[in-house]
Amino acid sequence: MEDTPLMRELARDHARRRELEGLEFGVPENTRVITIANQKGGVGKTSTTVNLAAALSMGGLNVLVVDADPQGNASTALGIDHHADVPSMYEVLVESTPMHEVIQQVPEMDRLLCAPATINLSGAEIELVSMVARENRLRGAIRDLLAHREKEGQPRLDYVLIDCPPSLGLLTVNALVAAREVLIPIQAEYYALEGLTLLLNNIELLRQHLNPDLVVSSVLLTMYDARTRLAAQVAQDVREHFPDQTFTTAIPRSVRISEAPSYGQTVLTYDPASSGALAYRAAAHELTTRPAP
Repeated sequence: MEDTPLMRELARDHARRRELEGLEFGVPENTRVITIANQKGGVGKTSTTVNLAAALSMGGLNVLVVDADPQGNASTALGIDHHADVPSMYEVLVESTPMHEVIQQVPEMDRLLCAPATINLSGAEIELVSMVARENRLRGAIRDLLAHREKEGQPRLDYVLIDCPPSLGLLTVNALVAAREVLIPIQAEYYALEGLTLLLNNIELLRQHLNPDLVVSSVLLTMYDARTRLAAQVAQDVREHFPDQTFTTAIPRSVRISEAPSYGQTVLTYDPASSGALAYRAAAHELTTRPAP
């Protein structure tokens, strides 16, 4: 059979599909709170957040997506209503509304929940400035949510994934202070590592002053095109910089991943057999095998 990039991709997808059949995801000892962050825009933060969350929930785990980005793209991709009048993360962060009052069930996914973002959240950056312990608002809200669920006898959340804006304002700071782990999606393209030093420096500052438990636990290559030398070189550079944190799985450049949000779906429900869906399922399983810090 001819050895072409297309045939190699088909063979890889077939092998991955066989590996994933009947695979059970391990349940963590405690709730893992992970912020998906990168100050560079367009690297697949939201796609990674929602598709990992969907894959984890399909693997039998209870997952909450916290949409801390005023654009609300994660909410859109999960089919969650998030117009201006919907109770959202704005009310949680600014008005101290309990998070369990704003959480919505993701359609057709029993184990997946979402705390949506609305356009109101864009004003939260300014309103939070004058508040006491402004950097800890999200951490306190998640802690109270976990306590509420335990008190009410509700199933424990296994993963909380936080999607944040491509900047280091107070919303992103809140997301990083609330988490124990940071997952950094890195686009397999030119300038991929540009700005990453700044992000790592900011994470180190947050460790020193606000959240000493925070670690960069995972790095995920996204938009990977195996046909190009550039992608292979970027992947090599990333693995050299982050040998222990970089996922074995890379997320391919995929039209299906881009199309799915316009239908209010993740790629795992939009096209379960696509290379993008298989890659996110493999990445989610890999995440569950990595020890929590």
